[in-house]
Amino acid sequence: MSERAAVDMWFDPLCPWAWITSRWLLEVEKVRSVDITFNVMSLSVLNSGRDLPEQYRELMTKGWGPVRVCIAAAEAAGPAVLRDLYTALGTRIHLQKYELDEKLYTEALAEVGLDPALAAAADTDARDEALRASHNAGMKPVGTDVGTPVIHAPGPVEGEKIAFFGPVVTPAPKGEAAGRLWDGVLLVAGTPGFYELKRTRDLGPMFD
Repeated sequence: MSERAAVDMWFDPLCPWAWITSRWLLEVEKVRSVDITFNVMSLSVLNSGRDLPEQYRELMTKGWGPVRVCIAAAEAAGPAVLRDLYTALGTRIHLQKYELDEKLYTEALAEVGLDPALAAAADTDARDEALRASHNAGMKPVGTDVGTPVIHAPGPVEGEKIAFFGPVVTPAPKGEAAGRLWDGVLLVAGTPGFYELKRTRDLGPMFD
């Protein structure tokens, strides 16, 4: 049996595109020899100090809550809990349209077997140093002119890591289609000097 490759994704629970990419990665895990680990980045950290439209600035203010709760959960139960907690949060945020409030956090925490009292982390900056450290670990290799999703994966040279933003795709491919997209993403991301492949979006996020 071939060794399974370690792949890391950095997510902010707020981002619908990261949510779709994460569901794609879980499909990839079924058809390729990869193990996905989920890590926290923060759009609120990324956009700190930037001149933002008022509506987006309000969202970034609320956005501290879910990432702080994720960091608190990882400290309490270990980083592996982020896989299930992200699913619990993302399902409520993107599919069930929950507000970013205590009800969201307590329900998601309870679903994964954690103390709902960890929801209080949303309203304190006590863990922001740890949040920024996680954020920076994901973003440093790709730069700050991108958001989430960010993925770190093995490169074409043994021992080498490649990091990239994306892919931004909707809906999430399933089965072997997910595997083929993964193969293609690794091919372009592992090409020296390759930076960007993009076209105008004509579809919004589809959560099917």
